[in-house]
Amino acid sequence: MFQVFENPWGLLITAAVAALILLIIRSISPDKCRWWQWFVPILIAAAAFGLDHFIQTDTEKVKLLIKTVAMAVEEENPDAIEQLISPYYRDSFHPSKQHLMSHCRRTLSGPLVEENITRIGKIEFSSPKTTAKATFTVRIRFDQKSYIYGFKREMFTKVELNLQKEPDGLWLISRAEILAVDLQQAGWKDIKQTTW
Repeated sequence: MFQVFENPWGLLITAAVAALILLIIRSISPDKCRWWQWFVPILIAAAAFGLDHFIQTDTEKVKLLIKTVAMAVEEENPDAIEQLISPYYRDSFHPSKQHLMSHCRRTLSGPLVEENITRIGKIEFSSPKTTAKATFTVRIRFDQKSYIYGFKREMFTKVELNLQKEPDGLWLISRAEILAVDLQQAGWKDIKQTTW
């Protein structure tokens, strides 16, 4: 089934088809031409832009969440990260949200990240859309003042997030797993045990 909110550009194609049909009707039957008929394709095109601008899809919300988390890590702001984590968070290394946030606060206590460059690979939604799984890569460029910078200037990390949709429509992270570091399979334990 076609989802208008997921792809409002389909309405632009509909507007173009409506304009084409209008031109054909006007050339075949000029006596049926009315000035107001041009408003039909214009209104359809305006609806497409309005839908795209004012209505945020679940896919857009998840992408924004990933970019917000990456930016919060870049800014070394664990409080901003905490707002995006589900109270029921659990992963292969952290048994709870509190444990994750404790790790996060220790890691981000000093200068660490200069820039995060995120590339979202894929997002899969459950049916109905109450949970999602997102896989993405992050190129982390370390801050020159960080304890890591002397021997590692950047790192590529592949991450998988499980997300839960809250009743208010907000998406929160319920699980985060490290899949790879610098193209080598890795996990949270590998990250935790590494002493740069």
